[in-house]
Amino acid sequence: MPELDIHEEASPRPDLKPLHEELSYRLRQQRIAADFGYIALKTENLADLLQEAARLSASGLNASHAKYLRHLGDGAGFLVTAGVGWKPGVVGEAKVGDDLESPAGYAFHTEKAVISNHLANEERFRTPTLLVEHGIKRALNVIIRSESKRYGVLEVDSPGEGRFDEEDVAFMESFASILGVAMQREERDVKLREAVRHQEVLTQEASHRVKNSLSIVAGLLSLQARSADNEDVSRALRAAGHRVQTVAAVHDRLWRNNDVRSVDLGSFLSELCDQLGAAGTGAAIHCRGETVKINTDQAVTIGLLVNELVTNAIKYAFPDHAGEVNVQIASTKDGHLRLSVQDNGAGLPEMFDPNGKNGLGVKLIRSLSKQLGGEPAWERLDRGTRFALDFVPVQPQ
Repeated sequence: MPELDIHEEASPRPDLKPLHEELSYRLRQQRIAADFGYIALKTENLADLLQEAARLSASGLNASHAKYLRHLGDGAGFLVTAGVGWKPGVVGEAKVGDDLESPAGYAFHTEKAVISNHLANEERFRTPTLLVEHGIKRALNVIIRSESKRYGVLEVDSPGEGRFDEEDVAFMESFASILGVAMQREERDVKLREAVRHQEVLTQEASHRVKNSLSIVAGLLSLQARSADNEDVSRALRAAGHRVQTVAAVHDRLWRNNDVRSVDLGSFLSELCDQLGAAGTGAAIHCRGETVKINTDQAVTIGLLVNELVTNAIKYAFPDHAGEVNVQIASTKDGHLRLSVQDNGAGLPEMFDPNGKNGLGVKLIRSLSKQLGGEPAWERLDRGTRFALDFVPVQPQ
């Protein structure tokens, strides 16, 4: 049984209802308390939950007024944060004192339920002006708290005659207990969201710095390529620079994207193709891709693979004329993704063996394809070459 500060308030009631009415009254309170527990489990908005607590607690005590008083601290009193039955301008604006001479203040500081069944004749407390203005004759106050913190007071008020008793206090304290847990949960959720946001900022900042560092490396490789005396060395340095720049492009998207764990593959490949086309090779590079979110690590591998395929096509397919390279990403019937890169150039050499001894580019293409879990396939066309790779998309976690 909850502890009451005023023993006379717990004395037998002179206006006891008939037994069947009393039983019906208490059963109704139990149903309301159970309903509120269910609502608290599924409601994520604390403001809505507080408002519902005020409504249901008033209903359970057959009262017209109820409110949640949030403790402001530093002597600022309570703020009426939620409530029913009050005139406009009270909820969200009105304040009441939190000293020991007010019923709510006494309940808050002593952590004991307070019943005032005769506010007009009350000698223990002063009657708050807010209650006088609304003709309130009796009130019941219980504290809302968690294991380590006091949040405020839940109060039910009535302008009608009657008496609140210890069983009514028990009903109210069931609401207060649930609200205390909900408020503690809300505080933890806020801290967790702040921690997640902080981590995302740190990750984006790190990605931005990595992107800048990689761009510097790519620029140095490009500079070295232009100053190299040997053409083979120059081409190798330029190719390395393109590979580094591809990784930098992924980090650039991460820096500009709120979701650092995923990349829109279609958009990413389109930007990559635009970047490769702007390199001044003379080849027209087109990209068509579905909007599909994939894991960032997989996007890096796909970006490097497309970079190698397009670079090889430009290098070998058009020795004496400009041409076109088409990059496409599409879903297959079995839920895989198919990457295809097709050119209209000179075609594969007759002696080309994808599994034999080849240059670094082909070896890298095979290695990247295996990382994606697919088997690379080259196809000779009447005019040009088509590369295809089926792989399973990795969804972001």
